[in-house]
Order: sequence, then C-alpha cells, then structure tokens
Amino acid sequence: MIFDTHSHYDHPRFSEDRKALLSELPGAGIGGLVNIGATLKGTEASLQLAEQWPFIWAAAGVHPDDVKELETLGEKEAGERLGAYLAHPRCVAVGEIGLDYHGEDIYDNKTPRPLQKKWFDFQLTLMKETGKPGVIHSREAAADTLDIIKTAGGKDLALVHHCFGYEKEMARIYLDMGHFLGIGGVVSYKNGRKLKEVVQYMPLERILLETDCPYLAPEPFRGKRNDSRMLTKVVAEIARLKGLDEETVEQVTFENARRFYRLGPEEMIRGTLPG
Repeated sequence: MIFDTHSHYDHPRFSEDRKALLSELPGAGIGGLVNIGATLKGTEASLQLAEQWPFIWAAAGVHPDDVKELETLGEKEAGERLGAYLAHPRCVAVGEIGLDYHGEDIYDNKTPRPLQKKWFDFQLTLMKETGKPGVIHSREAAADTLDIIKTAGGKDLALVHHCFGYEKEMARIYLDMGHFLGIGGVVSYKNGRKLKEVVQYMPLERILLETDCPYLAPEPFRGKRNDSRMLTKVVAEIARLKGLDEETVEQVTFENARRFYRLGPEEMIRGTLPG
C-alpha cells in the first residue's frame, strides 16, 4: 500500500472527475492520503474531503504566495480561523507553510519577503501550540527557511520538507534535525540529479512519498495531470536508486507517513468508502 502525504484534490483540475477518481484510489493500492491546505478556502475544502472519504486526511495552512489573505484578517482572526481548522478531528498537520521567492523579478503580485516571513513564523507558532506536525514549502529560499526553522526550534519541530529541492548538504542538516523529506515525481526526471543524490544519501525511514497533484507527474507522465496512482513510478525509482525492492519502499514509507502524521495502526486509516 502507498500513502500519498501531499495532494491537492480540491484543485479545479479535478472538478470533473474528483469523486470517480477518489473512488478508484483504494483499489489502486492507495492506502491513505493527506490533502494539503494552501489557502483558507483550500483548507476548508480539504477538511470536507476528509469528512467524506475515510482514507483521506487534511492539513490546514496558508501557502506563502497566499498569506496576504491572513494579513487582511489580522493575527487575531487568522489565529482563530486556523485554530478552528486545526481542532477538526480529521486535521493532522499545519501546512503547507513556508517561503517562496521564485519569480520575484517576474510577478507583480508576489508576496513580499517580510510578509512571507511573518506568517511563516506565525503558523510555526500555531503548529507548536496545537502540537501538530508541519508541512514546509520552501522554494529558492533555503537560507531564510533554515534560519526561521532554527529559531522556531529546529530539531524539536516535527516537520516534513515538501517537494524537497535543495542539495544534499541541506538535506543533511534537516535529516540531522530528525525531519522528513517529501519525495515525488521530480526524482524520476532526467534533470532531477540533485534529488536522486539526496534519495541515495538519505535513510528510507525519512522519506515521505508525495504527489503534489495535480502537479509534478513522474515520468513517463510528465506534463500531464498527476494523481496518487502515479506514485508507483516514484516507488520504482526510489527502489532503483537505493537497491531495494518496491514492496519494501512501499511498506517503509507507509509506516513513515503513519508515524509522521500520528495516525493509528494501518487498519484504522483505510476505512470503508461511502456508498
């Protein structure tokens, strides 16, 4: 069984066939998934999916590109809104939160760095207060992300670095802190050399499988809409890189996900699909 630790099935690209696709996943070997919040609306949609499907769980948070909506609310109301989401029994993490400096010289509406940092720190504090693990988004912001995480507690934080895209040295720093790294379709790309090196270097016990669907479909589906079934290609590449059989990769990463998200035994999180 495979656990997809980072998905976005609330995305409009799934609007036409969402129910049919989700119905197929358990039969395709997907034993669990977490739908990740990127906005307040997306968090609400993630919770709704988790209420409808027993194998789906939710994370609540606001992506760095969208933290202007938290600024509009102000800290008091933002904290109350996010706190209510995090108290939901199907919510297992804070995320995705972090920093994204990509496209600062291209996009006029890019969130300024100070605002990103403010709300990253705010959501990390909320994570610590609620005792939930955190899902980190960091793109072209390695140094600032590390500084904020260190200040917030470093090794005392339960974090996964989603769609990890930095070099092996940065991976070592986070692995030494006891964090997990999210590995998805990029590991199968010909130009994914850095990530391949990271996967070869890191222990299998720190890998969390993820799609980030509908984005980042693995080869040979690159450029198409991604979904959890395509994680078999990621499993195959990890197995090849580490000289393991695919069943071992599935079993260990499933247990990693269950442990990170603090879920019960495997049989408790599969459940039965609604009729």
